[in-house]
Parts: sequence; C-alpha cells; structure tokens
Amino acid sequence: MRAAVLRNGRMIERDDVTEPVPGPGQVLVGVKACGICGSDLHFAKHGADVLELNNQIDGFGGSGGMQIDLNDDVFMGHEFSAEVLEAGPDTDAPAAGTLVTSLPILLSSAGFEPIVYSNKTIGGYAERMLLSAPLLTPIPNGLDPRHAALTEPMAVGLHAVNKSAIERGETALVLGCGPIGIAIIAGLRHRGVETIVAADYSAGRRELAETMGATTTVDPADGSPFDDTSPRVVFEAVGVPGIIDDILRRAPVGARVVVAGVCMQADTVHPYFAIAKQINLQFVLAYDPAEFTDCLRAIAEGDIDVAPMITGEVGLDGVGGAFDDLAHPDAHCKILVTP
Repeated sequence: MRAAVLRNGRMIERDDVTEPVPGPGQVLVGVKACGICGSDLHFAKHGADVLELNNQIDGFGGSGGMQIDLNDDVFMGHEFSAEVLEAGPDTDAPAAGTLVTSLPILLSSAGFEPIVYSNKTIGGYAERMLLSAPLLTPIPNGLDPRHAALTEPMAVGLHAVNKSAIERGETALVLGCGPIGIAIIAGLRHRGVETIVAADYSAGRRELAETMGATTTVDPADGSPFDDTSPRVVFEAVGVPGIIDDILRRAPVGARVVVAGVCMQADTVHPYFAIAKQINLQFVLAYDPAEFTDCLRAIAEGDIDVAPMITGEVGLDGVGGAFDDLAHPDAHCKILVTP
C-alpha cells in the first residue's frame, strides 16, 4: 500500500506500507481526500520540540505523552474523508461504499490513539487507513468528499467562536487569516455575527477573508487593526511571540481575547494590561464532537462554503512538494491530498 510518511524531516512516498487490518470496532476505509494542516508542517520541522513540550505538560508526560520515534517513519494526516471498505469482526458499521468522515481518534482494545502523528497508526496521507466505527459520521449525499475533508479544521474555528460566547451584535476582530483565522471567520458568519474585522499582511489572505465572511479587512502595515475598531472579542490566530502582549495592550476595556494560534516558543506578557482593563483571556484547542457534526452539516447545507479555501491538490507523490509550497503563505490556504 502507498502512503506518504515523514522521514528525517521530509515527506516521502512509500509503496511498501503494510495494509492495515480492522479489529473489533474498527473499519478499513479508502481515503478520498486529506487536508494538509499547519500543525503537520510544524511537526515536520520541529517534531522534537513538540514532543518535548507535550511531555512537560502535567498529565501528558510518561505513558500519556506522545510516544513517537523521530528516527522511524511517522504517519500523519487528520483532516480526511473516506469510503468504508470493510468492517472488523463483530462490528456494526455503515455499509461498504458509504462515504464518511470521523473524529481523528482510533479506538482499540488497548485504548485509543489520536490520528495525528504516529509510528504505527496510519493517517490520511495514505491509500487506506483504519477508523473507529462508533466515531464515523456519514457524509450527506451529494457533498463533495474533498469539501467534507475540511470538516475538521472548520470545527477548530467554530470551537474558538463558541468559547468566546460572542453575541450577534458584538464586533469581532480576527488577527491572522491563515487556515485557522479563516475557519474562525467562517464560524463567526455561521453564528450570525454581524461585524467581522479581519487583519493580515497578505492581500490574498485578506481577499479570502472577505470571501469567507469578513465584513472589513485591515492591512496591519497601514496601522493597528485596533485603531478604527472597538472589538468586544479578539481572536488571535497568528501564534508568534509578542502578539498576545500587544493585544492586551491595545484591546478595549472588558474585551474578551481568544487565543487559537499555536505559539511553540516561550513568550512574555504584562499581566497588568489585562488586569487594568479586566480582559478575559481564553486559550482554545480542537473541538468537541457536536461542533464537528455541526460543521459537517453546515458545509453540506451550504451555510459554510469551503471551496474557496482549497487552493491546491496533490497525490501521495506530491505531499513533500506541497509541504514546501505551504511554507509560502501567500501562495496557498489549503492543499488537499487525494490518494
């Protein structure tokens, strides 16, 4: 079986991967499409740092941390759609041929493993993979499987919106219009927020932000995004050191700040800025099952149009090149792998 794997910091294609066999409660699926996530790009370059930080988190260390050998091939790909091929023994699952997506978690008799980075659990950058029958969500008839594959990243944005508890009449400011920021904008529009300001240095990303629902866009090179707005909720989707402190300094009194950008470096903030203005600071990650199914439904019903986000498509032999292309943010938003 063919799959793209991470080896020595580079994505390469293999044609000798052992075919996975579904156990009880599992199904074998044929991958239809898988989006390349920014977290995959970061792991490819900084995998050792990611593992070290995860193992320092209380409750994540020891046997609960990521047990990954970077000297061995690593499977990735967690934004996927697929076709059911075969169910494991004594498994109640959708019929063969059913198109599905799923939370990226593989259940087994030994427990569970996230389908994110693994030396053994195959992800969506492969011809076939295993999924958990209880977690499968059928793709509504007629929905393009390529669009269904974006359910996962869109759920990340919706989760950030839900955590903010934003009301329709409150102004939202989204800093950063990469895939996470775009998903937040789509989530805000889906929730009926009337004023959505998006800021990014890239003209292409600002244009995409407008397409996805932003009512106003700002180029930070022309001045602070806070100058002409008074946002009640600020979404940080950049993930670089210094930006949280800058937000706390510039945000209005009583603002709510939601941090969705993943910063892997040490950072410094002045708590006094937040204390003086009684700012609520919320960090977010991933989503819950209800948000996942809500996004799939919204995409299927046309409430969220993900088509403009798809800016490229490659086969398994093109994954390495796609990782290189995505290092230049002006060129792409989301590249899909279609095995």
